[in-house]
Amino acid sequence: ARDRAALEQRTLKDMEHFEWVMVERVRGGVSDSSDLNVLRQKLAEIRSTLSAQAEAEATALAELNAMSSAPLDDISGLAELQVADAAPAALPVLRAEAEKERDLASARMERAGLLPGLTVGGTLGDNGSGIGLNVSSDQLLGLGTPDSMKALAAARDAAERRVRQAEEDAARYLRRLQSRLTALDRQVADSGALTSRAKANLDLFQQQYEAGQRQVMDVVGVYETFAARQAVHLDLKYERAVTQLEIARHLGVLADGSRI
Repeated sequence: ARDRAALEQRTLKDMEHFEWVMVERVRGGVSDSSDLNVLRQKLAEIRSTLSAQAEAEATALAELNAMSSAPLDDISGLAELQVADAAPAALPVLRAEAEKERDLASARMERAGLLPGLTVGGTLGDNGSGIGLNVSSDQLLGLGTPDSMKALAAARDAAERRVRQAEEDAARYLRRLQSRLTALDRQVADSGALTSRAKANLDLFQQQYEAGQRQVMDVVGVYETFAARQAVHLDLKYERAVTQLEIARHLGVLADGSRI
């Protein structure tokens, strides 16, 4: 929003110059007042966009400061966020693995309660000796025990399937984000090239206008194209940054957990 506001401020300044030129031409009877009205309508739209971007910037800073112990009003810049190739497992996978270990631990405890324990005991005395086997269990073995143990094994299989599904979903989502990032890299480069060509075209029209070969509104139309290209380039640049953040969030590397 801050970059867009700066762009709209520059656009407003340039368009106000065109307005001044048009006012003088109307006063001199060279141009029609309808062109001046069209130009003023464009100026009103630019001022509206500028106000909206300034409000968005103020709102974003207020939200950021609400999460910080110190004011961050002076923060600026767009840092490049790189995620290592040997990235850790995605957060959903780590969660599925933790839930699997929890479920297996619970299943092992339940299974231990179902299995009997075997103890050997012996006695020695004047009347002879004897050895006996004692079988003990927290639960009496009954008809339901095999079914219960099968259910525990099924729970283990289900937990492993959840992990595999989480790995598949996480990998698919990560590939989608990476493909999106690659596409945005190309779009940012293409947008930069288109913006440069629009600027070159604008410079040519301004030279032709100064030579009397173009009308003011011709230059205004080309300038609007240039300003629109700049806005698109900004949007793509920040969309690319958001995609990088989403990849880092998905992989759980936005925060240093050992320091928290």
